[in-house]
Parts: sequence; C-alpha cells; structure tokens
Amino acid sequence: MVSELFNSLAQIDPKLAIFIVSMIPMVELRGGVILGIALGMNWLEVFLICMAGNLVPIPVIIILGRYVIERLGSTKSVGPIVERYKAKTLSKSGVIDKYGPWGLVLFVGIPIPGTGVWTGSVLALLMDLRMKKAIPAMILGMIVAGIIMTLGSLGVVGIIR
Repeated sequence: MVSELFNSLAQIDPKLAIFIVSMIPMVELRGGVILGIALGMNWLEVFLICMAGNLVPIPVIIILGRYVIERLGSTKSVGPIVERYKAKTLSKSGVIDKYGPWGLVLFVGIPIPGTGVWTGSVLALLMDLRMKKAIPAMILGMIVAGIIMTLGSLGVVGIIR
C-alpha cells in the first residue's frame, strides 16, 4: 500500500506530491521536506508548500477529532484500539503539562517519530487545551520542525551530491 502511494505520487507534479506527503500522519512536513529537497526543488518553495500541506489537518482534526474519537471509542470492535491510542497519546503530554503552549511548540517542533501536527492536534483535544493558544503553538512548532528538516535535508543531500 505504501509503495502504491509513492508510485502514484511519482506520477504527479512534485509540488502537489510534497503537499500531499505533508498531510499524511507520521510523515507530515518532515517527509515532504526530505522528498522536495531530494527532488532538487528550491528549499524555500519546499518549505512553504510543506507548511501549507501540514496546516490542512489541523482544522479537520480540531473540528472532527473529538466526534470521531468518541464515536469510534464507543464501538466494540474499534473501541479498545481507540482507548489504547488515547492512552499512548496522553502519555506524551508531560512536556505540555510542564510548559503549556511552549511545550506544545516543542512537542510539534522536535522532529522525532510520534510527534508532529497530527499528534499535537489530538493531544490538544484530549487535554482540552484552548485552541486560541494551541493552534499558534502548533504552527510555531511546525515552523521549527520545517527549519530543522530543511537544514538537515540540505546538509544530507548536499553531502550525497
């Protein structure tokens, strides 16, 4: 399934491909930046397109997330999986508990597996954070992650070329 997705993305415009990759959970902007730089695209264009793509899930998760979690969580077949997901996601909330919105910036901004806008948005929902503070924090974290990934990708691709 993953190889089919990447084969499909190889057939479309690179700008659209990195935009789409930046919306995918667990890959997000981090994967889009790596892909765009590897394709030889201009770093600033890659950064901006990936930021735009990674922004798309935030309102969707915030508007529909709680409803989806509650509905799926109440089913016999999927409910236990949803509960494990919620518990695992909430187990990552320490930095947010400690530093508030700045913790959310760190959580989203440090590019390691299991962090990012998707998980940050779900955490904000599960922790009942005020969206007036959570959304700017996630956007700032996304900018930090984008800068880290762009600089890292330019260095790695530069060394390989």
